[in-house]
Formats: sequence, structure tokens, C-alpha cells
Amino acid sequence: MGHDAEPPEEGRPDVPAESEEPSERVSGDEPLLAARVHRPSDLLRLLVGVLAIALVLAIAAFAHGTTSGLEQDINKGTTGAPDVFVKIAGLVSSIAVLLVPVAFAIERLIKRDGLRIADGVLAAVLAHGVTLATDLWVARAAPGTIQDALTQPAADGGLTDPVHGYLAPVIAYMTAVGMARRPRWRFALWFVLLLDAFTMLVAGYTTAFSIILTVLIGWTVAYGTLYTVGSPNVRPTGQTLLAGLRRVGFRPVTALRAEGLPDTAEQGDRGRRYIVTLEDGPPLDVTVVDREQQAHGFFYRVWRRLTLRAITTRRSIVSLRQALEQEALLAYAAIAAGANAPRLIATSELGPDAVMLVYEHLGGRTLDSLEDHEVTDELVRSAWRQVKALQSRRIAHRRLAGDAILVDRSGKVILTDLRGGEIAAGDLVLRMDIAQLLTTLGLRVGAERAVAAAVQVLGPDAIADCMPLLQPIALSRSTRAELRRLARERSKREREAVLEASQAEKQARAETHAAAGTAAGGGTKADRKAERAEKQADKRAEKRALDTALDEAREEDLLAQIRRQVLLIRPLAPVEPVRLERIKPRTLVSLIAGAVAAYFLLSQIARTPLSTIAEANWGWVAAAVLFSALSYIAAAMSLLGFVPERVPFWRTVVAQVAGSFVKIVAPAAVGGVALNTRFLQRSGVRPGLAVASVGASQLFGLGAHILLLLAFGYLTGTEKSQSFSPSRTVIAGLLTVAVLVLVVTAIPFMRKFVSTRLRSLFAGVVPRMLDVLQRPMKLVTGIGGMLLLTGVFVLCLDASIRAFGQGEAETLSFATVAVVFLAGNAIGSAAPTPGGVGAVEGALTVGLVAVGSLPLDVATPAVLLYRLLTLWLPVLPGWLCFNWLTKRGAL
Repeated sequence: MGHDAEPPEEGRPDVPAESEEPSERVSGDEPLLAARVHRPSDLLRLLVGVLAIALVLAIAAFAHGTTSGLEQDINKGTTGAPDVFVKIAGLVSSIAVLLVPVAFAIERLIKRDGLRIADGVLAAVLAHGVTLATDLWVARAAPGTIQDALTQPAADGGLTDPVHGYLAPVIAYMTAVGMARRPRWRFALWFVLLLDAFTMLVAGYTTAFSIILTVLIGWTVAYGTLYTVGSPNVRPTGQTLLAGLRRVGFRPVTALRAEGLPDTAEQGDRGRRYIVTLEDGPPLDVTVVDREQQAHGFFYRVWRRLTLRAITTRRSIVSLRQALEQEALLAYAAIAAGANAPRLIATSELGPDAVMLVYEHLGGRTLDSLEDHEVTDELVRSAWRQVKALQSRRIAHRRLAGDAILVDRSGKVILTDLRGGEIAAGDLVLRMDIAQLLTTLGLRVGAERAVAAAVQVLGPDAIADCMPLLQPIALSRSTRAELRRLARERSKREREAVLEASQAEKQARAETHAAAGTAAGGGTKADRKAERAEKQADKRAEKRALDTALDEAREEDLLAQIRRQVLLIRPLAPVEPVRLERIKPRTLVSLIAGAVAAYFLLSQIARTPLSTIAEANWGWVAAAVLFSALSYIAAAMSLLGFVPERVPFWRTVVAQVAGSFVKIVAPAAVGGVALNTRFLQRSGVRPGLAVASVGASQLFGLGAHILLLLAFGYLTGTEKSQSFSPSRTVIAGLLTVAVLVLVVTAIPFMRKFVSTRLRSLFAGVVPRMLDVLQRPMKLVTGIGGMLLLTGVFVLCLDASIRAFGQGEAETLSFATVAVVFLAGNAIGSAAPTPGGVGAVEGALTVGLVAVGSLPLDVATPAVLLYRLLTLWLPVLPGWLCFNWLTKRGAL
């Protein structure tokens, strides 16, 4: 609200009373604007700066020939510079580079802008600290190639500074105080900085890469500081809005901020809404968009552009002028198409950081705010008619959620929030609009009424064509959130129904036993046998009751209901979803992690001399191959031990070999679980029981892994001492694990995340374990298979170590190798890369060097041999087994 507006009072003619419709109530006081805001653009520049610094260091580290050649070219080109000119320019620039920032600070203080100066000083201090840390790192720990690229030999026999300790703070100060917005000051300072850098480069006091790194550090630290502490808020106030309206010919009286109303709530980058009353004439709806709101959702839009294919979205970064023109164009185009849309009256800038759009006042309520009985079939058809009008001119709305559909007092449907729309839209985007509106209306009136109204207005063919787009990724973010909430409610109802059925079955069984208990007697062998048979029958009956209750309680989600309704009208409509995602988040993480892993592996292989491989002990290599082969038999035992049903053993072994191919194309903790579950289902095990069996196997495997790690860690800590007290390293490790567990359980978000994942992974495990406990041999087979699996992997790693360093391997105990393997395997299971590539190799190599005191030239080829036998060589046999099982319908 403008600061001259008064709070609404009951009975005033220009402010609705409390008894009137909610859509006409507005807050009487504009919410106070925050003094500082955290700009997404500052965060983006910070990330770009960090990436640029990493790129410069990578070029300096790996392109030594290029950097040295560049230095030689610069030295040749600057030898002819007059010495007197260089000295004078250096003296002038050294003085001016400090005087210009001080002069600007004095000018800002005179204009009472001390907060910006404080931001600049803070950024300069931080930049100075970063330069000191960088100098220390380059001097003591950086590779020699980086040191050569960033330093020059000094006259005293040492090296020049890798990063300039005064240039980076000056650049950080200049950026943080906003000198870039003042052309004269910006030109003066950049001229001085470039002159100073040039003189140092000519005099041989620095290198080109050092100057580039200095500029990047100052620039990055400045934006990091601004994002952390926040930038001064430049959003226009209500007074600014009133002044802007007067400039375009209106005579406003008050501007009431429409905050918190269902039809005008801020969402995303939609801008701040005001209801403006005039001295004469009807009120106005004014939308104010500033740079902060225009940047809202930037990272989400970037992600959508990267991940979605064949969809044209608006640019992630647009100027305020472009945003103004986009919304104005769509407003005019929608009305020209015959759709009901807000009529745009005027547009104007509100200074350099905001724009406003003036619309006719509509009033009314959004679809989300209507009661269920108010959403009639005629209203639904009217909404579809508006979309039909837009699509007749190939205009896509792109966000047909409930808060973008307005219903005025007469019941007319008006489409608002056109800012994110698109003209000359393609078929795919138009079909996405239909899918979005089907879902939006289905959430309010159900799938049947939503589809029926759509068919009446658009026709069955248009609705059938949108079937492949009925998928969450094609819907708006708010709609996806609502669908997830409904899915959680459905899952809760299903769990409650299963629990009720279980309790009812137990109660009925108890009553039956109580009634039959008076006739029971005797303790003969036949009686005991009959009692065991009765218990088995009771468990089978309970399982059937639970399955029946789950089937009865299972509900279709809304998208499935909409598909079913469309198929009733068009049975041959396409139902296969269109692939909209160009890349999934897990795939992106895997690619990045895979690139890092490939670099690590190649660097390790490059450091391994060929003579080490040629001198390998082939007897121990053969032993490692044998142990690797035995691991598949152990894996089959560990799985079948938790499957009460009869499953062929050797076919299970073949499935485990096929898993060697699957884990190359999927993370280690995901591929094996999916393959084993599918294999059990194809072998005749019911889907729910197959998932429970694999979950039970995973749960026992996790427990065995932790217990073995603790046991072998304890033995490793005590094997070099006379007593049985563990070493301080083991105690520190256990305390670290305990602290991490406490942190996870203390933070609600992390606790909920972990518990949800564990609950979904091990759902149904307890009933399955009860079935397994009735067959002791099965349990022995499963636990024995897990222990055997760990043992043969440890023996394979031990044999690989002895193949390249039998003398050094004599000092390694089995417990030490086991600890290294278990820790490396745990890291590999958590890594997002397929098969844990990179993470396992690094963990095993570091573990053998640190814990086992093994030389690096022995640990590296040993780990590579172990991974070759357990990961890479089985890929081809795994592919053959995978195809063989697939052809026979076993996968």
C-alpha cells in the first residue's frame, strides 16, 4: 500500500465490509519490505566465478605447454617497452589504484550511503584472506605446473606472489559497492587496474594467469559477500507506484496491497498486486514486477530448460523491458483471440529496477477458492471454452493451475497470469495445456466430469491426443505438489486398511481358537502335528486376508483415472507417455561423478609403470579369478536364503552374473535390487513377496556389513598390541559414526528422509522374515551366503595385493584387508556412479596406503586388478546371461 493510504474501516464506501465476498477484502497495510534481499543473480555470479577459478587452475595444471608458451610470447612482446614509461606507469597506477576507491567511498559517505561502503570493505577483507590462503596453497601444496603458471622468479631468488594481495581486494570492493552502475567511476578504476596489471606484467612481476586469477577471486568473493549479507532492497514502495500512475495520466487516491488473497497471492515471479482507487472512474489492478521477483525461480527455469526436450520455454534471464513486453503482448493476443482475459490499459517503468502493468479491475475469486458446490458443469465447460479460444490462435497459457482461473460475480471465467505464456506455440505445448487443465479440473470435480466437459468443448480427438502428456513432469509445480500430497494420503489409507484387516483376522482367529479350545485335549504327537498344521493354515489365511484388504483399499491416482475415462471414449487412444525429460537428475549426477572417476582412474593407471604389471605373480592372479567366480555362487545363496518359495539355484547364479552387466548401467545400490526383484517375480514369486524377499536380504546384508566392519575394525586395532583394547583410531571412527547418527536423528528433515527411504525399502520385510524363520535351513543358507560373499571378496582383494607385492602383503593381516574392503564397498554403494566407479577405487587405494601401510605403487595395481576381476571383466558374461534370461522370460 502507498504510505499515504489509510487502513480500511468497516462501513467505508471504498472498502468492502467483512460480510462481503472474500475476493474483495484486501489488507490495509502494505507489508514492510526487507531492508536487504538475497539476489539469485548474486548466487549465480558466485557459482560462475567458482567454476571460472576451477577452469583457470585446471588449465594451469594440465596445459603446461600452453601456459609456458603464453609466458614466452608475453615476455618477447614486452621486451621493447621503454623502461622509463614502465616505471612511471607503475608508480602512477600503484597510487591511483588505492586513491580511486577511497575517493568513491568519500563520495558515497557524503551522500549517506555508508552501508554500501561497509559491504565493500567486508568484501575486500574477505578477498584479502582468500588471496593469502591461495598464496600459501600454491607455495606449499599446489602441483608444480600451477606454481609455474602463477609465479615468476623474483630478484631475491624466490618467487613472485601467485595472487596479488591488493588488486583482488580492490576489485572485490569495487564490485560490492556497485561502481559498475556508475560509468565514470567504473572507467577510472578499470583503467587504473589494467594499467597496474600491464606494468607488473611487463616488468616480470607477475604472469597472465596470475592476473586472471586475481580478478576472478575479487569478483567471486564480492558476489559471495553480497549474497551472504544481502543487497539493499530497491523494490518500489506504494508511494513510488502512485507517482508512476500519475505520470501515465491517472489520478490515484490509494493503492491497497492485495497480499494473501487467494486470487492475488504472490507465487513465483508473478509480481506484487495492488488494487488502486482513482478520484474518478473504476478501480485498477496494478502488477509491479521488480528485478528481485523477475529473478525468482531462475534456477528452476534453468533446470527445466536443461532437462525438458522439445519444449520451448521462455528465457531464464530476461530484462525487465522484455518481461514487460512479453506480458503485454500476451494480454493483447488473448483478447484478440476471443478469450476472457484482463484488459491491459497502460504500462510504465518505475525507475531502473521495476515496471508496472495497469489492468482493469476484475474482482471475483479463483477456482481454488470456490466451494465444491460452486464448481458447476457449466463453469467447467466455460473454462474449456477459454482454452479453446486461446488454442485457436495457437496461444499457450503454460500455467493453467487453479489460481490462474478467475470467476467473477456473474460466473464468467477469466484466464489470468498470462505472463509465462507463449504465442505461435507448437502442438506439444498446446497439448500440455490440455493435460494441465484436465488435471486441474480433475482435482476439483473428479476425472469423469473434467473429461466429459473437455470432450464436449474440444472434441474426443483433442483430448485423446493429450494422453501421452498426462505425466507429472508435464504439469506445473503446484499441481505436482498437490498430486504428491494425494498420493501420501492414499498410501496412508491403504496402510490403515491393511492394519485393520490384520487386526480383524487376528481377532477372528483368536475367537475361533477360544471356541475350539474346550474340545482340545491331549498332548500326543498327532495333536502337535495338527496344531502345527493349524498354525500354517492360520498364517496362510492371514496373508490372504492382507492381500485382499490391500487390493480392496488400493486406489487409482488422478492421472490414471483421467486415462481410464479417456479410453472409455477413445479405446485406441495412445497411452504411452511421451519422453519429455532430456536428462534426469540422477543421470546428470552420474555423468559428473563418472567424469571425475574416469579422471581418477586414468591418472592412477598413468602412474603405474608397465614393469609392475609384467612382474605380477600369475598364480595369485589365478587365485583372485577363482575367488571372483565364487562370489556369484555366494550371492545366489544369500538371495535364496530369504525366499521360501522354490527357485532354481543355478538359474539364480546366472541372474547374479547378469547383475554384473546391470550394475555398470545403474548405481550399485539400485541395479542389483531391481534385477533380483524382477527375477523372483518371473520365477513365480508374487510381486509383493519378491520385493519383501529382496528387502530382507538387503536388510540382513546391511546388518552383517556393519557388524563385520566393527568386528574386523576392533581386531585391526588390537592386533599390534598385547591387550585387547582397541586403538584410538578405531575409537575415533566409532565416535564419528555415532555423532553422524545422532546428527541425522536430531534434524527432522534428515530423520524423515532416512526413515522414509528405509520404510519404502524394507516394507513387508518383517512378515517375510517370519516365513523364513520357519525354515532354519533357508536362514542358514542366507546368512552363510552373506558371510561367504564377504569372505571371497576379501580373499580376492588379498590375492590381488599378493600378485603385485607378496613381500609387502605379508605384513597385512586378513582383518586389515577386510576393513579396507568393507569400508570401500560401503562408499561404493553410496556413490551415484554405476558400480561405484571411482569411489571404490579411491577408497580402497587410500585405505590400503593409510591403514595397511602399503606402498602406492603396489596398492594401485592391486586395486585395479581387483576391480577388473569383479567389475569390468564380468560385463561381457553378464550381458550374455542377461540376454539369455530375457529370452527365456526369466527377466
